[in-house]
Amino acid sequence: MESGCPLTLSPGKLAQGGRIEIEKNQKKRIASVKCLTRDGWHYPGVDLDLFRKPKRKKAVSSSGGGPYRITRRGLELVRSELDNR
Repeated sequence: MESGCPLTLSPGKLAQGGRIEIEKNQKKRIASVKCLTRDGWHYPGVDLDLFRKPKRKKAVSSSGGGPYRITRRGLELVRSELDNR
């Protein structure tokens, strides 16, 4: 699936009901990341480095040990404005 352009983890996909599932290793650190759409399809190309960017911006969070979902902050980041529709 080489297209020449880098794949980005779209907060828009998460805003539409997607989720990020993680697997932790024995040291309780994140070992692998899998992004799923709201329909249950696997979103390819998402790795740990790509996951860290929205997590660092607090655009996604996990509660109660569940999958990562978009936060209110994340929704604000993807909201359209007059100059970038």
